[in-house]
Amino acid sequence: MAYLKNIASAEVLKLADQVQYATGQVVSKTLVQNKGVGITLFAFAKGEGISEHESTGDAFVTCLDGKGKIMIDGKPYFLEKGESIVMPANHPHAVYGEEDFKMMLVVVFQAQENDSYINI
Repeated sequence: MAYLKNIASAEVLKLADQVQYATGQVVSKTLVQNKGVGITLFAFAKGEGISEHESTGDAFVTCLDGKGKIMIDGKPYFLEKGESIVMPANHPHAVYGEEDFKMMLVVVFQAQENDSYINI
């Protein structure tokens, strides 16, 4: 049983190549979504974004390509390729393509009482 979807296994790949830009759009590709974690790849066309919202999990963003603007509690942060930021749980945040912008989003949610984890 595969836990990750929409991505090749046992193959070297570039994450930035796994999601494509589309003019005037935000494109997303979900790799995993469950009650403990979500991993999604995004491609933001320049000027496109996700409006302010909050999440119950800590959100870890890594820029894969281009330049993005991350708003956390109304403060702007700019990410370029290879840079990361954490958007803390229960804080308002938003994401915009300052230029064409690709990112990986990993959201980690609070463990539930009966959850079991595999150590890597």
